[in-house]
Amino acid sequence: MKYYFRTLFILLTALLPLGCSDDGTGPIPDKDPDPAAPLYFPAAGSEEWETISPEELGWPKEAVPPLYTLLEEKKTRAFIILKDGKIALERYFGTFTRDSLWYWASAGKTLTACTVGIARQEGLLELEDKTSDYLGEGWTSAAPDKEAQITIWHQITMTSGLNDISFDCVTPDCLEYKADAGTRWAYHNGPYTLLEKVVETATSSSYSAYFNSRLRNPIGMNGFWLSTNGLNNVYFSNARSMARFGLLMLNGGKWEDNAILADQSYSLAMKNTSQELNPAYGYLWWLNGKDHYMVPGLQLSFNGPLIPQAPSDTYAGLGKNDQKLYVVPSKGLVVVRMGEDAGGDLLGPTEFDNELWEHLNALIP
Repeated sequence: MKYYFRTLFILLTALLPLGCSDDGTGPIPDKDPDPAAPLYFPAAGSEEWETISPEELGWPKEAVPPLYTLLEEKKTRAFIILKDGKIALERYFGTFTRDSLWYWASAGKTLTACTVGIARQEGLLELEDKTSDYLGEGWTSAAPDKEAQITIWHQITMTSGLNDISFDCVTPDCLEYKADAGTRWAYHNGPYTLLEKVVETATSSSYSAYFNSRLRNPIGMNGFWLSTNGLNNVYFSNARSMARFGLLMLNGGKWEDNAILADQSYSLAMKNTSQELNPAYGYLWWLNGKDHYMVPGLQLSFNGPLIPQAPSDTYAGLGKNDQKLYVVPSKGLVVVRMGEDAGGDLLGPTEFDNELWEHLNALIP
């Protein structure tokens, strides 16, 4: 229950009025927005990575120290900004180094979204498939007709309709019916975590092996999946690996000319509004620039964009204790923040998002 009580913090700190508008989704574009300039890609098998200084970019150097001060005060361990693929800023704090590993928390859900998309493009699953086709009947304690409504699409959009009280639990006894699939948005780790089993059944492979061969290795990431509580798996890697994945997303699923996620219809849908209940959520990605949003643990809608200080086209992987992966196509940016809790003790979006972007706006024209 601690998870639910602490999210009530949102009610006390939100400055935007509550409400629920009819839409705010906007049309899905025909293709990914082109970044501001041609992108640079570090070689998959190399540690070398080209850099570009803030001075070369025309960014005011006096804005860098206040940014680093904020990051240090907020217990940051690693911070990277990529501009058009090149490293513009890279800073590590305390004993943390370029090679240190850290957890992505729920920012790693974006990796799973991409992996599901790769399995789909290989013809191994469809989003409309019933989850029970892969997990077997009785994977929940819902009535058979209610369980049969749940599809892979519902799992990746957080609309399974299952009760999110038992947040991490993945066994039938706690995957209880709450509402019909597709009628209720609730941030819920259990159905998300079971996507791994779906992928394993679809690919006849372990999830890690499939993920490594299709996504991690081709773009030169390091890291591994590890369960920290015996229920859900969390991804661990260095900060540059998170930046590599962000760069892949910035380029529409291509690593240079290698199409890792070639299915553009899925790629676009993943990073656009997936349902009208929470327009700020795609396929396990958080989306800025919508006219209302929901947050973990609350069945309320807040007016305005998710991160008012960030560019409207920003999409993000957001994890517990303020793990951040921002992708901004209009500016050719990827921003990575790894570290400890910045102060809100919340899942997903926090007030630190706005605070960080206030400093980034002072730096980046």
